[in-house]
Amino acid sequence: MSNEKQVDPGRRVMLAATCAAGGVVGLATAGALVSTFQPSEKAKAAGAPVEVDITGMAAGEMKTVEWRGKPVWILKRSPDMVASLKKTDGVVADPKSERTPDALTPEYARNEHRSIKPEYLIAVGICSHLGCSPTSKFAEGAQPNLPDDWAGGFLCPCHGSTFDLAGRVFKNKPAPDNLEVPRHMYLSENKLIIGKDEKGEA
Repeated sequence: MSNEKQVDPGRRVMLAATCAAGGVVGLATAGALVSTFQPSEKAKAAGAPVEVDITGMAAGEMKTVEWRGKPVWILKRSPDMVASLKKTDGVVADPKSERTPDALTPEYARNEHRSIKPEYLIAVGICSHLGCSPTSKFAEGAQPNLPDDWAGGFLCPCHGSTFDLAGRVFKNKPAPDNLEVPRHMYLSENKLIIGKDEKGEA
């Protein structure tokens, strides 16, 4: 007679089922752990350049897109809006975007209108003071919290910083710098890409 113990068939089935279930749980756990190390699609998109279709934008219209988790404004300025920038040259703190230019203004936007094409402003809609988001105040003239000779622009409601229609901060305001102009370029007449230019990605 053999000295080997007889294994109950029912117990054998139960052991096999338990091992199989444990293996499934282990694989699921391993899969979950691996997935946590892989960036999500949203995370990938957050750092990637963003393509924008500006077909049909009317003068004075502004649209907002998200790039790297930041709001980026695309404003199509009317001829009067572009002309107003000459009026604000003397009252903005940094008219030629010379403060920290490499961080805030690409070389091709270091001009009066701070853009490649005068009619379009591309700017990050975050105040350089404490990171609030200014609101558009395109109407000219006296308004609450704005000067009587207001020529149109942006007002940060948090601490009262004001910016002209090129995103240039007015003198004696809490914001230390102009609004950031992200790297961008035009792919065609009606398409632009934000976060990338001829020199590469930002």
